[in-house]
Amino acid sequence: VQLQASGGGLVQAGGSLRVSCTASGRTFSTYATGWFRQAPGKERELVAAITSGGTTNYADSVKGRFTISRDNRETTVYYLQMNSLTPEDTAVYYCTGRHPITGRDVWGQGTLVTVSS
Repeated sequence: VQLQASGGGLVQAGGSLRVSCTASGRTFSTYATGWFRQAPGKERELVAAITSGGTTNYADSVKGRFTISRDNRETTVYYLQMNSLTPEDTAVYYCTGRHPITGRDVWGQGTLVTVSS
């Protein structure tokens, strides 16, 4: 299984951006998936997660602003819609997936989101 993240870029504060993650491998629809981010000088942190059944979880700092979703049709693609962005949201965003049985994590390469003030 491999993950390919895309959609990062530069946006002004208050704006919106959507990042996407496309998974290769037919079994990925059973994985729990999520987005982490890592800002300069800070530890990587969980932003949002969604299970194969659609249950979502968000960091307190993004609740009400970010929405995670996934599409499990032919391939698994999942998204992070980010609204009302602030400079504090500037980070490299990583998509990840967790195998439902082994618990092994798979990581994408990261996509940079920069929010200007």
